[in-house]
Amino acid sequence: MRINKKRATFLGEMIRYWEKNAIISPEKANELKGSYEVVTFDWKRLARYSFWISIICVIIAVGSILMDKVLIDLIERISKAPNFVLCLFFALLSAVFFFLGIRRRSKHSAKVFSNEAIFFLGILSVAGAITFFGKAVDTGSGHFSLLLLLATVVYGLLGIFFPSKLAWLFSLLSLGGWFGSETGYASGWGAYYMGMNYPVRFVLFGVALLGLSYLFKGRRHMGEFFKITYVMGLLYLFIALWILSIFGNHGDVESWYRATHMSLFYWSILFAAASIAAILFGLKYDDAAARGFGITFLFINLYTRYFEYFWNVMHKAIFFAILAVSFWYLGTRAEAIWNLKMLKRKECDD
Repeated sequence: MRINKKRATFLGEMIRYWEKNAIISPEKANELKGSYEVVTFDWKRLARYSFWISIICVIIAVGSILMDKVLIDLIERISKAPNFVLCLFFALLSAVFFFLGIRRRSKHSAKVFSNEAIFFLGILSVAGAITFFGKAVDTGSGHFSLLLLLATVVYGLLGIFFPSKLAWLFSLLSLGGWFGSETGYASGWGAYYMGMNYPVRFVLFGVALLGLSYLFKGRRHMGEFFKITYVMGLLYLFIALWILSIFGNHGDVESWYRATHMSLFYWSILFAAASIAAILFGLKYDDAAARGFGITFLFINLYTRYFEYFWNVMHKAIFFAILAVSFWYLGTRAEAIWNLKMLKRKECDD
């Protein structure tokens, strides 16, 4: 088995602990140590980044082509074609990309990232097909959120059918776009929907997505989409909480300017409480995603509050010194609790 240095260090420490406490024999310990190999370079991550860069370069290349005058004239002539024809063209193009992706994945299943890159081109083509379909059936109502709902369904079915986590990701992104635009359309594009501005709505949307992710966990066909749905739920939730901590439940700039710092401070407390809750949940259940989001957005909250309240009245060194002392105290308390548990464990072993 090939593993990275971090996992190898952990396994090595566990094997030495088992050997020291006579849980396994020295022969078994040597056998376990020889059962894995340390990977000195993360080629998997390099492959992922390379394909991301490749896709970005493709987009830049297409943009460069669009800047060419001759090609611009050609595209303008093509764009005069009926919208249904363009919709059909992009639909067929997406079918070609997905067919190539499926066939390549069946022959080269280990080449995950290059296969997903082909699926990504198919996903972009689906977006083009839906866009021109919307233009073809447009009645001038401005209810474009229905197209985002269609994209959610199409991407979701593609993600389940193939299966493709990338297609499922775009389904979740489209779902978020549909939720925001649908509530905006229902409110007449006003600031509030049922008394909530956009950040408050997306806090609830993020919580709902987190709940949905746990319905997928352990399911036969949907289990592989648990992680990506869970992470997207956290992302929607914490970004919405961050914006909410800055603007509160205000719908326009004028009311926000009139708001007092104290009225916005409560939203900051909610943001901090959610971050700390995510950290504690991540530590208790060894959930790296929750722990990472909690730590990241707790620091974002602290930096935001610094610029909001103390930028002009407190020296930067004093502010960060207070933070340093606070986190040092928190670290010492956590270390004491950890040492106490280790001591009890040793007493039980003895």
